[in-house]
This record gives sequence, C-alpha cells and structure tokens, in this order.
Amino acid sequence: MARGRSRLRLPDGTGPALLGLVPLGFLAVFFLWPVAAIIQRGLGSSGLARVLGSSDTWAVVLFTVAQAAASTVVAVIAAMPVAFLLARCALPGIAVVRAAILVPFVLPTVVVGLAFRSLMPDGGVLSIVLANAFFNVAVVARTVAGLWSHLDRRAEDAARALGASPLRAFTSVTLPALRPAIGSAAAIVFLFCATSFGVVLLLGGARYRTLETEIYLRTVDLLDLSGAAALSLIQITAVVSVLVLAALARRRRETAMALRARTETTRRPRGGEWWVAGAAYAVVASLMVPIVALVVRSLSTSDGWGLEGYRALSGTGFRGSLQISGIDAAMNSLRAATDATLLALVLGVSASVVLVSLGRSRAHPGFVDTLDTALMLPLGVSAVTVGFGYLITLDALPGDLRTSAALVPLAQAIVVTPLVIRMILPVLRSVDPRLRQAAGSLGASPWRVWREVDIPLAGRSLLAAAAFGFVVALGEFGATSFLARPDSATLPVVIGRLISRPGELNNQMAYAACTMLMVVTVAVVLLVERLRVRSVGEF
Repeated sequence: MARGRSRLRLPDGTGPALLGLVPLGFLAVFFLWPVAAIIQRGLGSSGLARVLGSSDTWAVVLFTVAQAAASTVVAVIAAMPVAFLLARCALPGIAVVRAAILVPFVLPTVVVGLAFRSLMPDGGVLSIVLANAFFNVAVVARTVAGLWSHLDRRAEDAARALGASPLRAFTSVTLPALRPAIGSAAAIVFLFCATSFGVVLLLGGARYRTLETEIYLRTVDLLDLSGAAALSLIQITAVVSVLVLAALARRRRETAMALRARTETTRRPRGGEWWVAGAAYAVVASLMVPIVALVVRSLSTSDGWGLEGYRALSGTGFRGSLQISGIDAAMNSLRAATDATLLALVLGVSASVVLVSLGRSRAHPGFVDTLDTALMLPLGVSAVTVGFGYLITLDALPGDLRTSAALVPLAQAIVVTPLVIRMILPVLRSVDPRLRQAAGSLGASPWRVWREVDIPLAGRSLLAAAAFGFVVALGEFGATSFLARPDSATLPVVIGRLISRPGELNNQMAYAACTMLMVVTVAVVLLVERLRVRSVGEF
C-alpha cells in the first residue's frame, strides 16, 4: 500500500509548478495580453505622435501630477499624527481608530465622490485633492505606524535627556528612521491618486481631467481608440516608474524593520504628546464628516426628511433614466462580486501556496521575488486601462467574451487577486515548520500537510481576505464602467449614470444607493478587523 502511494507522488517541485500555471495563465490571458495590446496599439499608430504633440495632453498630464502630488502631501500630513497614535499611544479605543481609518480606503470611489459632492456641490480642484487624500490616510498611517512601532524609544529619550526639545528629538532621531516608510507610503498614495477615476469623474466633470478620465472619455464619448491607447501607454510608463520607486523604498523599509527587534513602545502620552494624540483624533473625526454628510443627504428631500430615494431604487429613476432598477443593479453587484471573490480566492490561494513552496525549496530567491512582483502587477495598472484592453482583445477568444456578463467578474478578480495574495502569503510563510515536519513524519503527503496544517491555520486570514476582496469587487467602478452592459450594470455604474442625469429623484436614488454600499463596506471592515485581532491573539 505504501509503495502504491509512493508511485502517485509527483517529483519535488512538480506540484507547485503545475499549481502555479493556474494564476499565471489567468494573469497572462486577462491582464498581460490586454495591457500588451494597449501598448502595441499606442506604439503602432499615429495616435502617439498626435497625442504627444498636443498641448491639451500635457495640460492633462500636468494636472494629473499636480493633483496627485497635492493629495499625497495632504494625506501624509494628516496621517502622521494618526500613525503616532497607533504606534506610540496606549489609550482606550485604539482598535476603533484602526478600523475607522480603514473605512475610507475601501469605500467605493463613487461613494466618496458623492460624499464630497454633498459637502462641496461646486466640485473643483480642492474637492478632488481632499477626496483623494481622504481615501489614502489609512495607507500612510498604517505603513508608517508599522515601522514606528518597531523603533526603540530609548534613542529619542536619550536625545531628550541631552536637552533636545520634543520637536528636535523627533526631527533629528525619529523622522530619519521613518523616512523609508514615509517614502514607500507616499509613492503608493501618489500612484493611487494619479490613477483615481471615480472621484475625478464625479467632482471634476468636464473641467478637470486626469489621464484616467481622459482615457475613458476618448473611448466612450469620442471613440478615439488610438488616442486613448496612446494615453494609456503614457500612464503605464509613469506607473511603472512609480512602482520601481515604491519597491526601492519598501526594500529600505523592510531592511530597517529587520534591524530592530520588536519592543514595547506604547504608553500613555506625556506633555506635548497629548496635542499630537488630539490632532490624531481630530483627523479621524474629519474622516467621518463626508460619511455622515452622505447619510444625511440620502435622507434629505425638497420636502424635508424622507426615504424617497431608497423607495425609488425599485424603479428606473426619473423618466426611465435607467434600463434596470436600482434593486436589480444591486443584485448584479452582489452576483459579480461573489463570482469575482471566489475566483480571486482560488487564484490567490494557489499563487500563495506556490510562492511559499518555492521559498521552502531550493528555488532561487530572485526567481521567487520576480514571480511575486509579477503577481502584483495588476495593482499598478489602472482598471480603466485593463477594461479598455479587454474591449480590443477578448473578441479573439471563443464566444467573444466582450458581450458576456462574465467579463465583469473576470475584471474584478484581476483587481482583487493581488489583495488576497498580500493577506494570505505572510500567514502561510509564518506557519511553524515543526508542525509541518510532525505531520510529514506521521506519513502525511505534502498536499495533505497543506490541507491539514497550513490552510486551517490561515483560516481567519482567508475569511478576512474573502470579505475584503468582496467589498473591493462590490465597489469597483473603473473597469466595470467600461464593461458592464446597460441591462447588467452594477450599482456603482448605476450611481454614476444617475448623478449625470437631471432630476431630483435621480440624485436621491444615487445618494441612497451610495449609503447602502457604504453600510455594507463598514460592516465588512469591522468583520475584517475583528478577524485580524482574533488571529493575532491566537496565532
């Protein structure tokens, strides 16, 4: 019997290699191919020369960079007190703060756009900058706090003992140590702001355009596919450059963290630290203002308070503005997000298992790092570009997927899969090898060790990844706005259409739908944070 089992074993490394073909094949067909087609179309047509020679193009590029830089500066300034609170302060309610700052980051872009539109009806550059910064405070706060919590307080206390003021001790001791984390977070935030779509589309309208919205408008409104491809090529080049800078900053941050052992760094604030903690709580309270304003606006009608917008979701809006009802759009969103999440879990878990297996084998570390980076590429290319790529490539596949309802969850899965990998991979890498060795010594095959040891230990992280991926897919707007058919539109797409059409009823429906999406998002964030706390306590 033992000999029979041994004959069924695959050679070492064959199993992970075969499993790795699943996510890599999906990535090649539904990401690399469409993006490569965009690049080829941009280089192989006269559109690139026409676009590069246009002053309007460089005005769009300049505005894209300027608003992204301004948003990044605002996000970093607002996030630093919050990072101090998370990393250094032992106060009641820190867990609530940690969950609260994560809510804006995972809110659908159309929700945030409408929330700021309710606060600043005239829109404009300031509203775009504040909305993008609102999204990304959590990125900076959590990234910087992760390194800050590893810094030994004794160096800063020594500077204070030598007569340095609190500000001088921070700028001369702590800030230089935090620069790798700040640089890494700032690069990622700049990337997110430069590729922001829903916020700019809703708040900027036709007055303020970024590369992202210009690609969309040239494709949908002007049917200028060569010009859109050329703009996509410019954007991809810029994105890759930022990703390289972010990778360098992240490597410095990881090296800095590796040089320091984790010590207890939290305590009650002292002296001027209370002002910093107070500023952090003020930032968190400010992050809640657009959310509260959105709920209030959804209940406010021309006749006072009411639920007209929520009731109207069962219809198609003012004078039939929609081809489907808001309820049907919500059901489309739930189905697409569920399918995308299940697909992303299969791809993400498969990729994580492959990366961990290769890391434990004799595979060259450079190869493992390259594979890991390749799987993260979808995070660095805008969803609008990917959606545009689908339109010009997928007709070559059997059945012409461009007309299929399956196209939306496929595009959403591309966005969600890297997030699943980033949540599952660290947990699998941290599994105690002695548990795996004990299972193997009892006769368990490698696949059974994975099934009986690794996956159960990563169970909570798997649930958290599923919940987080679901809410990201639920609110995805960039690629879906390209790909969803009118009769299969998702709720974010319907919101965008409602707000662009006249009629108070349409506005009420849009705000009500946004509030529904926000409630689901908040519930999922609280679930993820609860699972995170429990997994930290147990594992």
